[in-house]
This record gives sequence, structure tokens and C-alpha cells, in this order.
Amino acid sequence: MSTYTAKPQDINRKWFVVDADGKVLGRLASEVAKVLRGKHKPIFTPHMDTGDFVIVVNAERVMVTGNKAKDKLYFRHSNYPGGLRKTTFETLIKTHPERAVEAAVKGMLPHNRLGRKLYRKLKVYRGPVHPHQAQRPEALVIEE
Repeated sequence: MSTYTAKPQDINRKWFVVDADGKVLGRLASEVAKVLRGKHKPIFTPHMDTGDFVIVVNAERVMVTGNKAKDKLYFRHSNYPGGLRKTTFETLIKTHPERAVEAAVKGMLPHNRLGRKLYRKLKVYRGPVHPHQAQRPEALVIEE
């Protein structure tokens, strides 16, 4: 018996929408990463993109536990000397809530060209509205 490898014609991509309202950031991100990767399907193949598209709405209402709102830091660099910028989760969720969810999911994907391809299938929106109604996304329920 040989190892199963998914063929491109076997892959059927679906669209899922996740409501992040009241969800804990890390638990939400791990479930989203699992669906993006395709680990919820029986045809999962580690070296191929067998996953689905995921739309995350209400990113501004995602939560973190404990003191992470004040203590969790996000870093970016301008590539100039002394250009390191630090932002707390509290500030980031007020200004760019999409970035907090994107960073959490991106950290849970493979750190190679496959991970970059999977990351492009993630769509995150601040509020409850998204422009992907034509794809007829299904609701993805994530337990607390």
C-alpha cells in the first residue's frame, strides 16, 4: 500500500466565513490555520495546498486572555537605522484589527513558499461586512 497523494483534480475548494466576535485570538487562529491548510479533509497532503478559503469578519471584536491586551507586543521595522516600531495589542486592535488576526494565523502556517500560498487564501475584515457573497461562503463554527 502506498502513501496517498492528492491530485490537483481531486482538490475541491470551499469558502468559509468565521465570526470573530468574542472569540479568543489564539484559538480562533489555530482553527483558521487548520482549515487553510486542509487538515480537516481526508485528502490532506502535507506538501500540497488542499485547504479552503477563510473569511474572518468582526476582527475588531477578537479578545485575548489575561494581561495580553497591555503586554502583547507587535514589532515592525522600517529598514532604516533605529526604525523598530512597537505596538501593543490594545493599540493595534483599535487602529488595524485585521493585522492582529493575520499575524496570529500567519504564525501558525508553514514558514515556506507553501505557507505564503496558503496565507493568500485568508481574508480578514474589521466589521461584519465582506465582499465575497458571490462565493457563497458557509459558516464555520468555532467552539469556545
